[in-house]
Order: sequence, then C-alpha cells, then structure tokens
Amino acid sequence: MLMLFATVALVHLIALMSPGPDFFFVSQTAASRSHRQAMYGVMGITLGVAIWAAVALLGLHLLLSRMAWLHNLITLGGGLYLCWMGWQLLRAARRQAPADANPPAVAADGGREHRFLRGLLTNLANPKAVIYFGSVFSLFVGDNIDAGARFGIFALILGETLLWFSLVAVVLALPAMRRGYQRLARWIDDVAGVLFAGFGINLILSR
Repeated sequence: MLMLFATVALVHLIALMSPGPDFFFVSQTAASRSHRQAMYGVMGITLGVAIWAAVALLGLHLLLSRMAWLHNLITLGGGLYLCWMGWQLLRAARRQAPADANPPAVAADGGREHRFLRGLLTNLANPKAVIYFGSVFSLFVGDNIDAGARFGIFALILGETLLWFSLVAVVLALPAMRRGYQRLARWIDDVAGVLFAGFGINLILSR
C-alpha cells in the first residue's frame, strides 16, 4: 500500500510540474497581481482537481470509453475556454501601462471570487486533466483498491496540488519576480496568451 501511495505521489508531482494552463495561470496571476489573488486561483484549481479525482475514482475512464460524445463535448468546451483565456491575455498585453507606471496588481486585490472561478475553470478545461485523470490516474484506482485507500489517494492528490501551486504562487509573487514581470509584462502576457490559445486549438483539433 505504501508503494501505491508513493507511486501516485510521484506520478502526480510530475504531472503538476509539467507546464500547462494551470501553471501559467498561477504564475501570471502571482506576478501580475498579488500572492493573495494567486492563492484564490490555487484554491479554484484544487477544487477542479478534486472534481476530476472524484470522477476518476468513480470510473471516469469507463464513462469516457462508453460515451464518446461526452468526451468530445468536454474536449470542445475546454478548448474553447482556453482559446478565450488566450484572447483575454493578448488583449491585456495590448493595454499594458508603461514600465514606470504604478503596478496595478497591488490595488487590484478585489475580485477574489473571479480569480477562484478562473482557476476552477482553467483546471476543468485543462486538456492534461482529461487525459491524466481519464487514463493514467485511473490505472491506480482499480476495483481491487478499497474505500480507505481511495480516500487516502484522494486526500494525497488534493494536498499535493495545493502545496505545489502554493509554492509557485509564493515564488512568482516575490518582489524581484514582480519587478521582472512589470518590465516584461507585455511580452509575458503575449506568450501566455499564445500558449493558452495553442492549448485550446490543439485540444479542439485532437477530438
């Protein structure tokens, strides 16, 4: 059982560390706004992971294999949302203030519900989540895993997600990182926007 938990922890950590929409969302929020707003986004992402993990524990791979239309619907919706996120970032890059202007992030600490929802939707639309929880993660939660072990794996996944993205938020919200972001804000938002749009287009075309 310890080997199972260690394997799940390692596989999930690798999945978390690989760059994707969740990572770019937390990084951009922490660097451009504040650690506090980034943490609301982290909580939204963690809730998204909780939903995916719960569905996977209930048999997501079986559901997707028997209902191809549902998989296509999830894929299309996720792709469109990621494209919209990319467009929003590209628009924001066009409106960037000069580098010597007061950073808007410090005063923009409101809208925590908005950041939480953005984090949740970014995770639910994440193409990695569909693939990971629908296939890789499901390999570790077969019918031979009892209820106690399933709950333990569920708690492990949530704790690991929260810790990893909290660390990302802390590091990217450091003053030096924020100053660097302010100097390169337009370029960073441009790159992030292209990446989000690329994730979305790739997801739509892969249906």
